[in-house]
Amino acid sequence: MTAHDVETAPSAESSAPRVTVERDGHTLLIGLNRPEKRNAADVHMLQELALAYGMLDRDPELRAGFVFAHGDHFTGGLDLADVSPRIGPDGLDTVPEGGVNPWQVSGEQISKPVVIAVQGTCLTFGIELMLASDVVVAADSTVFGQIEVARGILPFGGATIRLPRAVGWGNAMRWMLTADTFPVAEAHRIGLVQEVVPHGEQYARGLELAHRIAAQAPLAVQAALANARQAVRYGDAAAEAALQPELVRLVQSEDARIGMESFLSRTPANFVGR
Repeated sequence: MTAHDVETAPSAESSAPRVTVERDGHTLLIGLNRPEKRNAADVHMLQELALAYGMLDRDPELRAGFVFAHGDHFTGGLDLADVSPRIGPDGLDTVPEGGVNPWQVSGEQISKPVVIAVQGTCLTFGIELMLASDVVVAADSTVFGQIEVARGILPFGGATIRLPRAVGWGNAMRWMLTADTFPVAEAHRIGLVQEVVPHGEQYARGLELAHRIAAQAPLAVQAALANARQAVRYGDAAAEAALQPELVRLVQSEDARIGMESFLSRTPANFVGR
């Protein structure tokens, strides 16, 4: 990907952009762009990432997000020299107006699915981005680490909440409380990543999956995602109660008609999001 292929998410800061944003059909490509620092996340990057997520959530033409990283590494974690001084009495606020917390731990979640492709080093905030996403593709080069306790802090981007749920209590505590790093084979074994591919192929495979999701009926995709999240957050009964009303709503949509016509004619569906 070259410089002329991308735009940047708007930012209040004047320094070089930390996040690239590119529209590829109905998919928004969001790239961490600080490769000279192993994509360590300073406040500037976190703000731009929040704005990119806000763009994904608001734009009705966008149906899926794809998060990746420029360079050899997904992220070396937080740039503590920049981030720590910004932590005030109420914690750390890195979400500008129009943005959505990319960790989605503020009570607001984006309505669109997100696919992430990782490679090289993937520490702390990177794992928490994965946990807040929906599908993860990892290069076989990737090494992971939830190492905050070795720096005297706790994971504050959702790992304490989501990691035990995603990989099981013992697996989560094994890695989160020791600050040990672990290889991609272990990440795949415990379910932190869904697919492992040879290094260099993670971008293409992740984008392929994002496009595959974006090609489905967007109202149905968002409803399925929302119901699954409802079950996780509020329990099975709440999600079960919403199933029939959601079915009634969706079956009345233009996309449901298009989907049925596609089924009967055995031709690809071109969904319109209505």
